[in-house]
Amino acid sequence: MSRIGKLKIDLPKGATVDIKDGSVKMKGGLGEMSWQLPPGITVEQDGSELRVVRAKEDKKTRALHGLSRALIANMAKGVTEGFSKTLEIQGVGYKAEMKKDKLALFVGYSHPVEFEAPEGITLKTENPTTIVVSGIDKGRVGQVSADIRKFRPPDAYKGKGIRYKNEKIKLKPGKSGA
Repeated sequence: MSRIGKLKIDLPKGATVDIKDGSVKMKGGLGEMSWQLPPGITVEQDGSELRVVRAKEDKKTRALHGLSRALIANMAKGVTEGFSKTLEIQGVGYKAEMKKDKLALFVGYSHPVEFEAPEGITLKTENPTTIVVSGIDKGRVGQVSADIRKFRPPDAYKGKGIRYKNEKIKLKPGKSGA
């Protein structure tokens, strides 16, 4: 039995779930999300608890069991609390600012790099060197953060660039000339 898949999902206060025709719809204070269950996986509701159950013991169904449970648990947390990731910009002259609904990154190119947030994702700049990406879908928040980081990943020698908060960058030694 999957260690992740057999865990129960406690519904947070303010979240409602609707299980119909192999799909799970979660509604909360921040929005609503839905997910189509893979074949062989069902969800049972017992009051404010959800259990993900698999019908077969084949390799594919076992693999999807834990995945289904994790995605449904993330939906429950996302519609009530939401998810966020913080990016930090390091480097002389590197900064970010919001221009209307677009994020403008000044990260060493001859022009500012503009990034428009996809639907359901909110971008904020708390200060010129910090970007906060937030939304209800954990996967999309992580993907948008990775897309922003790709504009200028941290340099291996000086550490300049865009990095996740608390990310450790192992710096290479420079030339050891005499």
